[in-house]
Amino acid sequence: MIEAHGLTKRYGSKTAVDGIDFTVRPGRVTGFLGPNGAGKSTTMRMIVGLDHPSAGTVTVQGRPYASLRSPLTEVGALLEAKAVHPGRSARQHLRAMAATHGIGDKRVDQVIELAGLGAVAQKRVKGFSLGMGQRLGIAAALLGDPHTLILDEPVNGLDPEGVAWVRGLAKHLASEGRTVFLSSHLMSEVAVTADDLLVIGRGRIVAQGPVDEVVSRATSTTVRVRSPHATELAAALSGPDTVVDAIEPGLIEVHGPTAAAIGELAASRYVLHELTPVSGSLEQAYMSLTADSVEYRSGTDDAASHPTDAGTAGPTGPEAAR
Repeated sequence: MIEAHGLTKRYGSKTAVDGIDFTVRPGRVTGFLGPNGAGKSTTMRMIVGLDHPSAGTVTVQGRPYASLRSPLTEVGALLEAKAVHPGRSARQHLRAMAATHGIGDKRVDQVIELAGLGAVAQKRVKGFSLGMGQRLGIAAALLGDPHTLILDEPVNGLDPEGVAWVRGLAKHLASEGRTVFLSSHLMSEVAVTADDLLVIGRGRIVAQGPVDEVVSRATSTTVRVRSPHATELAAALSGPDTVVDAIEPGLIEVHGPTAAAIGELAASRYVLHELTPVSGSLEQAYMSLTADSVEYRSGTDDAASHPTDAGTAGPTGPEAAR
């Protein structure tokens, strides 16, 4: 379990994390979401003692990270996949880490195979793609078979197979009763991987709780209604708290009232062929929750008009061949 109380971090006049309280529970995957600059990485760094809080506390299993006697076997962390000597091979890197805690070569071999690094274990890390670097970072986090996993953007650079592997790994570890805390910008992955959410914006927690509850609170109710009297029903539903979208003849989507309320209104006056509540998405909830917390916004209009001024992305593709 990870617990924070009044956790604060200031860098000069800037407050990166502003008095936050949260609990990351064992046996569940907790997704950590927020815009760039919101305080996610700073929070994770404070958990593992890389940054010292300006105020407040954060503990793992009831103790500060610095007081753990065998940190690698209690907390596994992936915060910066490139934090590896480029001249070392993957195996050498993992063996050096293992030696600090008396972990044998058998466990090194296990995590190499688990992370899919067998074919490149003897190669120097400087030749690794971003995806293979991520796999090595995850292998290092798993090396001590820890009870708590902290993973910052673990699927960054991975191909679809790698993304699916991380998803399955996180769920499996949580099913064993471990604490799994991970951040990601891929809403679709968090939606199918996480049990709980912690959403941060401008250094403050803006939402936390089970995924379904967070999404439900942050998105409006939408109900699909199919009826031969759709036009009349839409008029009857009109009001300040209701928005009706005509999808096609005989089909409307109603935002605001619940399915039960629509059904009661229609019961004695209109025939209904369909009355289906539509759940909001995690992406919709995230955009709503962080709308006032985004520091760096895209200039979409300018970029569309002047694409050469918007910058160009580097080449992308699957992970390097093993």
